[in-house]
Order: sequence, then structure tokens, then C-alpha cells
Amino acid sequence: MNILISGIALLYGLVFGSFFNVVGLRVPNGTLLKQQRSYCDTCNRTLTWKELIPVFSFVKQKGKCRTCHETISPLYPVMELSTGLLFAFTHLRFGWSHQTILGLLLISLIIPVTVSDLEYQRIPNRILLFFAPLFIIYRLIYPLSPWYFSLIGASLAFVLLFLIILLSKGGMGMGDLKYFTLFGFIFGPYQFLLLFFLATIYGSIIGFISIKRNNGNRKTKIPFGPSIGLAALTVFYFGEAILNWYSQFFI
Repeated sequence: MNILISGIALLYGLVFGSFFNVVGLRVPNGTLLKQQRSYCDTCNRTLTWKELIPVFSFVKQKGKCRTCHETISPLYPVMELSTGLLFAFTHLRFGWSHQTILGLLLISLIIPVTVSDLEYQRIPNRILLFFAPLFIIYRLIYPLSPWYFSLIGASLAFVLLFLIILLSKGGMGMGDLKYFTLFGFIFGPYQFLLLFFLATIYGSIIGFISIKRNNGNRKTKIPFGPSIGLAALTVFYFGEAILNWYSQFFI
């Protein structure tokens, strides 16, 4: 039964992943509510329902528009499949619990932010402002122990990132600061520090790969949002286990 429910969660995740793609692509340029139907970015043709089946349509059309035959960005199926797998894994990991609610909220935040940062190198304020009250309500119902750890985590994240922005003279953006601050509130100080550490590791690896692919061009701007989101998911699923493993070396 648990596998069956996780399979249903996978299907729902694929559908929501398609919607999160739209949110991540349209919110930054203000077209989310102006264009109701999905369309081809090249020929502007409105897509039929057969072209909107998550992952399947991309595979069937061999990654190309049926009309203009331009290549469709692989970002679409990758984010759809990622959302589906994350939905399923969240249920497998936590079953029916308040942690599952938190996991679905995190995925729903991270996927569109990742899409937006990859496409526009922006972490939209509108997405963060939409989710911030939801996480505040969640933490009011299911507070950290002690409850004020959320405030300490948010304050720590804000001060740390603000200092980094000042010292690096723009090495990070204000979107990164707000994104980290929200995660500081969600996870508290200890797990936030782990999140920040993992984000820098992931960012370094992605940056190294990107430099290699661009023949050593260090001037290429690399979005940090995906690394932050990946670190947040790592902490959500495995953060407590990682901290427990780390703490044993000091006991």
C-alpha cells in the first residue's frame, strides 16, 4: 500500500512539476496571469493537451516542437521528473505526517526558484513572499524545539549572508540572502549552518564543472539558487542524521 501511495504521489508530482516550470518561467517576467495557456517559446503556438503530458510528451516529440521543430529545453522534463520523484520519496521517507507537509512545501518552493534562477539568474521576490507566510504558519503549528530557534536561524542566515555580500562586493545577490534567510527560519541555526556548508560544496562542484565545460572561462556567472535548494533538500531528508554522525566525534 505504501508503494502504491508513493506511486500516486509520483504522478501528482509530475503534474505539479509541470506547473512549477510555468511558475518559474513566467513569474520573473510578469506573464504568469497574462498568458493562460502554455505555448511554444519559439513559434508562440498554443500547445494542445497531448503536448502537455509531463515527461511523456517531451519523449514522444523527441524534444522538439511539433510545428517549428525547434528544440524544447530539457529543463521541462528534468524539473517535472525531479518533482515527481521528490514527492514520492517524501512519502516513502515520512509517510503521512507533518514532515510530509513540510517536504511538499519545500519542493513547491525549490523547484520554481531553481527554474527561475537557471533561466533568468533571478530568485523572484514574489515566489519567496508567497511561500514565507505558509512556512511561518507551519512553524507556528509545528515549532522547532525550542520555538525561538526559527528566529535565531533566520537572524543568523541574514547576518551571515549580508556580511558575505558586503565583503565579496556582489559575489552573492540579495535573492540568495532572502532565500537563505527563509531556510534559516525553517530549519533553525544548526541545520542552517549545515545547509550553508552543503550549498557551498554543491556550488563549488557545479562551478568547477561549468568552468570545465566553458574551457576555463571563470567569468561565466553561475546561479547559486539550485545549490541552495539542493542543500535544503539534503538537510530536510538527512540533516538530523548528518548532525548526529558529526556530533559523535566530539562526545
